[in-house]
Amino acid sequence: MQDTQINELIHVLKTRFEKNTRRHVGIDWAAVAAKLVVNVEKLSVLFEMERTGGEPDVIGCDNATGEFIFCDCSIESPTGRRSICYDRKALESRKQHKPDGSAVEMAESMGIELLSEQQYRELQMLGEFDKKSSNWVKTPESIRELGGALFCDRRYNQVFVYHNGAESYYAVRGFRGLLRV
Repeated sequence: MQDTQINELIHVLKTRFEKNTRRHVGIDWAAVAAKLVVNVEKLSVLFEMERTGGEPDVIGCDNATGEFIFCDCSIESPTGRRSICYDRKALESRKQHKPDGSAVEMAESMGIELLSEQQYRELQMLGEFDKKSSNWVKTPESIRELGGALFCDRRYNQVFVYHNGAESYYAVRGFRGLLRV
């Protein structure tokens, strides 16, 4: 990343951090910024999260490791990560009308973790996300072995977890990611 991109990204992250203080009560921006400026590889990941519409923000701090936890906080599923199936196996199983990619592979290539169901529920405690979209979440191997995958959304002021064939994809289904810095 170039210095200009780094400065612009840090400005965007700081502005978002200051506008959404309820997401990170007790966390000081100066401490977050200090970690960011020495972790250019993590900044590159945050840049990609931002570029694909995730609007990453700090949602916590891991007291055991001292890492700040960033998560996609866009109101709806990140627009640059939609219309994808769950994983490579699902992608390869489609005979026709294949999506452009899969959530698991895209998350890995970006350097982020796919949210678990629990992490998705915790994010929903910080705001109302995905009232019109849905997101793939980490799926237990026992479900995946049978061809299924899990996704979540928020409807009727409630978080719902659903199942679908892992090879399915929809224009409003994507995934949210998590990054530790």
